[in-house]
Amino acid sequence: MSTDTFAFAGRTALVTGATNGLGLQTALRLALGGARVIVHGQTAQNTSTAVAALTELGAPTGRLEQAVADFRHLDQVRALAEQLTEHHERLDLLVLNAGIAAPERRTLTEAGNELSFQVNYLAPYLLTRLLERPLARGTDTRIVALGSSLHRTANIDWTDLTRAKRYSRIAAYGQSKLALATFVTALAHWLPAGHTAVTVHPGVAETATRPLYGTVGRPVGEVADIVVQLCDPAFPVVNGGYYEGLEIAPAGQQVSEKRSVDRLLKLSEKLTAAPEPAVSAVSAVSAV
Repeated sequence: MSTDTFAFAGRTALVTGATNGLGLQTALRLALGGARVIVHGQTAQNTSTAVAALTELGAPTGRLEQAVADFRHLDQVRALAEQLTEHHERLDLLVLNAGIAAPERRTLTEAGNELSFQVNYLAPYLLTRLLERPLARGTDTRIVALGSSLHRTANIDWTDLTRAKRYSRIAAYGQSKLALATFVTALAHWLPAGHTAVTVHPGVAETATRPLYGTVGRPVGEVADIVVQLCDPAFPVVNGGYYEGLEIAPAGQQVSEKRSVDRLLKLSEKLTAAPEPAVSAVSAVSAV
């Protein structure tokens, strides 16, 4: 691990899914590099354990902050965004790392979304949209989304987004990562001048998603080094680009296909909209 002690000094970074694996190692490197790191986890217990581990590994306690939200529940994502916006005037770095390997059997969330599509895409989409103000106020803000090379062979099934007719965990996972890359590429065009957003497949690491690739994974620390280098504002990137390792690479066709982009963004807004509050019997009677 070779982190420039001052590379991230004065910067505030949010790393989602930072309680283990690639997220934990990325958070460690950012903290050692001088950043104030918001360590996001699914539960308060997981997050507290991660912060203790980071401290033991040398991360300064004063640079670590905990943030909790289970991406299987969009209301928790909204609450997280509200909390962060209230306590942080600006965010300089957002690492969208949280994700899961699609389960063996088709699984739906309480909102009716296919599980990996919500956790890997809809939740990061919603969180990013809700953090627009603090991200816009950041200095040389950079958004780094953890993508997958599997997005290139995937497609978004517009007529069966939850894969009810024919479920495959690789197809579901690829669909979620294709959606994420498409969103990040579109997002890059909306950012203030000097701010950047990229998607990266940093390599196959020894994490829970490794079996999807059918290959041996690399040590998590080595892969985290690549993510952190892309996070460095001094490292030049192609805004909206898709990277494999540190090299720009061709993205899947749908990523830049205008019709697909427009359709995805409209669908995403619809699927992440807060539900209308239920009308109680008392208010219904009062309104008559």
